[in-house]
Amino acid sequence: MASKPTKPKKTAAPAKAKKADVTPAPALSDVRAKIDGIDRQIQSLIAERAHFAHQVGKAKGKLAAAVDYYRPEREAQVLRMVVDRNEGPLSDEVLVHVFREIMSACLAQQEPLKIGYLGPEGTFSQQAVLKHFGRSAHGLPLASIEEVFQEVASGAADFGVVPVENSGQGTIQITLDMFLTSDLKICGEVELRVHQFLMSRTGRIDDIERIYAHPQSFAQTAGWLRANLPKVEKVPVSSNAEGARRARGNDDAAAIGGESAAHVYGLKKVVMSPIQDDKDNTTRFLVIGRSLFPPSGHDRTSVLVFIHDKPGALFDVLSPFARHGISMNRIESRPSHHAKWEYGFFIDLAGHIDDEAMKLALAELKQHSAQIKVLGSYPVAVP
Repeated sequence: MASKPTKPKKTAAPAKAKKADVTPAPALSDVRAKIDGIDRQIQSLIAERAHFAHQVGKAKGKLAAAVDYYRPEREAQVLRMVVDRNEGPLSDEVLVHVFREIMSACLAQQEPLKIGYLGPEGTFSQQAVLKHFGRSAHGLPLASIEEVFQEVASGAADFGVVPVENSGQGTIQITLDMFLTSDLKICGEVELRVHQFLMSRTGRIDDIERIYAHPQSFAQTAGWLRANLPKVEKVPVSSNAEGARRARGNDDAAAIGGESAAHVYGLKKVVMSPIQDDKDNTTRFLVIGRSLFPPSGHDRTSVLVFIHDKPGALFDVLSPFARHGISMNRIESRPSHHAKWEYGFFIDLAGHIDDEAMKLALAELKQHSAQIKVLGSYPVAVP
């Protein structure tokens, strides 16, 4: 049988050259004119929003104080919508910050909120206040976490912001212990990425003979300090801001803390940054107040359960939540200080106290525990 003649291979046609982009670059003056026009629209809309925020205040009637106008669940809903709508180019974090400041300014038309925090100025606690409440709130720097609780309980502060746990170093025990006796409620939470800087007056690492810092900051930078400054004296202080204040007067001293502390206390030379051992180092703060608030749609509930030491006690505490499909985010135990061998379990749960499943689980739990204390139901932190 004769073989079939082979077909000649087709050669690829030469690729067509792409046309050069000949669109002329816009004139800088035209671009700036467009931006100026947009800025006018933004300013007009912010003024309109402030007007309607004021109308909301009128609709609520005459209330006692600024705290009565504040609704954390509503703010959380607004910020989540900002994130859902975001299509770039700005990040979610940047847009949330912008809208938080707008809401802060609008609320301050009634009266600025007074927020207590662990001072002095320049601490990470102050940064958490600014992130959550915006710059229109009035911060009250206080000497201790205990004092933050006291000022909120007395009404001298509308809310307080206190650290509760760090991603690398765990729980801040004094904050949990305060809830054992306090009637205050958790109204919100703030997650703050913590960058630790080594700061001094001269900026030269060879000059450093001692370092001031809060014990938490020493713990978060322990690896870096061992590797780079193993013989330097470490002096614990009540806050990083206090450490910066002490270090500013001596060329042989340095402090660890945030950049804001450096600016406040005149330590203009950053020796090294960042020096924390965990690059994702994050501290969670709680917002404490005097009331519970309605659901926001994505909430967390914190409870304190007191139980006696007996076989199966922890199982009895946790099983009702599992049966009712409630996720547990965190659990921590502390001596109750009420009776010998009695413990308080701090538990963070997914959901709000008004959710039906949560009500059923807590009702069931009451049969097994000595006492249940709802510490708060609050919106999960918005980035």
